[in-house]
Order: sequence, then C-alpha cells, then structure tokens
Amino acid sequence: MNKRAILSALCSLAFTTAAFSQAPVAASTAARPVRSGNPLFPGWYADPEAVIFGKQYWIYPTYSAPYNQQVFLDAFSSPDLVHWTKHPRIVDTTSVKWARRAMWAPAVVQKDSKYYLFFGANDVHEGEVGGIGVAVADQPAGPFRDYLGKPLVGNIHNGAQPIDQFVFQDADKQYYLIYGGWSHCNIARLKPDFTGFLPFPDGTTFKEITPQNYVEGPIMFRRQGKYYFMWSEGGWTGPNYSVAYAVADSPLGPFQRVGKILQQDPAIATGAGHHSVIQVPGKDEWYIVYHRRPLTETDQNHRVTCIDKLQFDKQGHILPVKITQEGVAARKL
Repeated sequence: MNKRAILSALCSLAFTTAAFSQAPVAASTAARPVRSGNPLFPGWYADPEAVIFGKQYWIYPTYSAPYNQQVFLDAFSSPDLVHWTKHPRIVDTTSVKWARRAMWAPAVVQKDSKYYLFFGANDVHEGEVGGIGVAVADQPAGPFRDYLGKPLVGNIHNGAQPIDQFVFQDADKQYYLIYGGWSHCNIARLKPDFTGFLPFPDGTTFKEITPQNYVEGPIMFRRQGKYYFMWSEGGWTGPNYSVAYAVADSPLGPFQRVGKILQQDPAIATGAGHHSVIQVPGKDEWYIVYHRRPLTETDQNHRVTCIDKLQFDKQGHILPVKITQEGVAARKL
C-alpha cells in the first residue's frame, strides 16, 4: 500500500471513530429536554394567576409578605415556561388610593385593547373600606391604574369575604366574577365594561356556589362541555393546604365535591394550593400553577410559585397531581 492509500485509510477510520463517539452524546442530549424546574422564579410569591396573552405565558402572583408589606404586585412573563422575565411593581397602593395594604390574588383578563387586573386589598371585614378592586392598563406588564376609584365588591355577601377573585368567561362571552374567603364562594355576572354587575333573572346579584370543604382560592374552566370548579381547602399556613374540584353542567352548579387533586408531598414541599390552570390554545394540554412552601421554611409567607402537568382520565376526572422539583418541559406557543 502506498503512502496516499495509507493516509486515506487513516482519515476514513478517524472520521468513523469520531462519528461513533459523538452519537451517544447526541442521544443523551436529546433524552434530556430543557425543563422549568420548581420554583419557576426566585422570591416569595403565592396565589399565582397564570394566563396566556398572545405568544407569552404570564403569571401574576401575590407578593408573599406580611400584609403591611403587600403594597404592590409583580408579574412574570415567559415564551416557553422555562425562561421568565420579571416585571416589577405593575401596580401598587400609590395608584389605588383606597388600598393601603394586603394587595393579593390578582386575576387578569384582556378585553378589546385593554388589560384588566382584579385584585383584593385591605383584608376587609364588615364595615371596613376594601375588598375587590379593578385596575386597567394598555399592556399586560402595566403600569395598571385604578379603574373605578372604589372597590367593585366592598361588602360581605352570603358570608363570603371579598377576596380571591377569579374572572371566568363562558362560551356565550359572559364574564363572571367568582370569589370568596371565610369558606363561602359567590358568583356574579359582570357588566361588559366591568364597572359593576348584571342581576340574574331571579333578581339576585351574588349567588352562593360553595361546595363541600371550600375555604378559598376559586377558579373555573370549561373542558368538553363541562364546568370544572376548583378551590383550596385546609389552612393556608399549614401542611394540609390543598386543592379539590367539582364538575357541573353550568357555571352556577350545583357543584358536588369530587375529590382532592393537589396536596403536599412531605419529601418535596408542604402547603401546596391556591392555584390557577392554563390550557395550550387549541390543545387538550393543561398545566397547574400553584404555590407551596419549601421544606426548609417555617415562615408562613415563605411560599414559592411552581408548575406541574394537569391531566385527565378518559372519564374526564382530574388525575392527582404529582408535585415535582423538575417542573415541566419547555413549551412554546
């Protein structure tokens, strides 16, 4: 064999060896997709409202601190559930004059070209100023300004403290406000401009839809023609905080508790609850965004925002959620 043939053979062998040595690396990389990890972002944040605007995921949480320090709200956005951008102080008590503390549990909807943020403030009791307010902005990152100059719901109806508001739009485009603490939950029909409420046909404005074991943190969504009503039960400061659900044929119920689907895992975290749910548009693909307390923390306000998959069985029952450290795989819209 001449020198040229020997050199050609050596080059061919080197190329083949390199190809084989790289193949396992490529396969290993493909087997490990990028994941969000839990918590999703640093900082003490609770009561997360997750929503999709355009091609971005958004999370609006409570700043989890003592009530007198809860005087603002931050927001977070992501293109893929993995990489998050913080938008600080999208609203605060300087832009909502009647709110002085405990701004919490935001709910945000887009209507026409505006974004409306519903929030609780002041931890209101009977005879006090506070309750559920509305702020408005031109962008999902704010800045939000007070929309009404007063609370939208400032009184106690059916025993429900006006907190933990959620806005649900039905298939007929009607918006509902669902809210309530102190183990009572109300539903009311919002006016199209969100300045007040439309009475139900029987003349009532606030209907109680409280299911068994309800404490707070209500949300609602539709899937395959059914209305799923979810809430938090147990004490928010304790390890038994959890999420349960019911299903009905109408947003007004009646709702009979089906069972618990999210709770603590003593090996991972405690106090898992007060959640929201997002659906990938056009897909039967769902995620649950919730808060929990790390095992290393005992302070009641030390809560973090996390995400895991929400899945259903063939009968439409929600499967128990396994809370994880890994979170979910990257998912662009």
